[in-house]
Amino acid sequence: MSQRYLPGQPHQLPRHNQPMAGYQPEHFLLSVKGGVATVSLNRPERKNPLSFNSYAELRDFFRALPYAPDIHAVVITGEGGNFCSGGDVHEIIGPLTQLDMPGLLAFTRMTGDLVKAMRACPQPIIAAIDGVCAGAGAILAMASDLRYGTERSKTYFLFNKVGLAGCDMGACALLPRIIGQGRASELLFTGRGLGALEAERWGFYNRVCEADTVLADAQAIAAQLVAGPTFANGITKKMLQQEWNMGVDEAIEAEAQAQAICMATNDFHRAYHAFVAKQTPIFEGD
Repeated sequence: MSQRYLPGQPHQLPRHNQPMAGYQPEHFLLSVKGGVATVSLNRPERKNPLSFNSYAELRDFFRALPYAPDIHAVVITGEGGNFCSGGDVHEIIGPLTQLDMPGLLAFTRMTGDLVKAMRACPQPIIAAIDGVCAGAGAILAMASDLRYGTERSKTYFLFNKVGLAGCDMGACALLPRIIGQGRASELLFTGRGLGALEAERWGFYNRVCEADTVLADAQAIAAQLVAGPTFANGITKKMLQQEWNMGVDEAIEAEAQAQAICMATNDFHRAYHAFVAKQTPIFEGD
């Protein structure tokens, strides 16, 4: 590997506003059904670690989602009873020790771009987490909008265990907002495991499910969101992200503008007419 790592070329994804169904990624599994995309990390023999290529391909996939008309929610999971064991020791960690500073910064910026893409896409992302969820895998879970775990799942922010800071891929910004500053500090300083019941009590998990149903449960909530007003759901995600950097007065004005936009949608009018007719509205996302 060269001394200066540069992120690879963008992967060949469908063109803007073209359906994503039928796209076959190289470094993870993808299925699209009923508006729900299921992304499955697929290296079960190693507990689904990430490689340089899978980082880049996931980044490009999430970057393309704002232009994917057939995807309205995403479930991310791992094959073989584990979610993700983080960066591959042999394919990432070892090579990183040989890079110069520009190469290291190119890599850390690329991994951060994956989180940016996950937070920027309008589709809600639900993580279905079983077994090991460690390092970069914990970051993928953290960057999702909802997290469903199992009793045997365990989350580790392991960076200090390998001599690194806990400030990886946005962890020092995102994790305190999910579980609070003190709890985030404990996990990032110690690298200890966060068990499922504690994760649910702390608010990291939305729900603890049975191991054999966690994926189906995550897909069910995704389908429920897809049946709702998907344009408005995208606005909700945008505002949840954007308002972190606003004061209260700014946030109230931004929400006034965002809600006025939603009031101009056909889905808003469908909901009103369905209510008047004592029917359940059928949303179409426009």
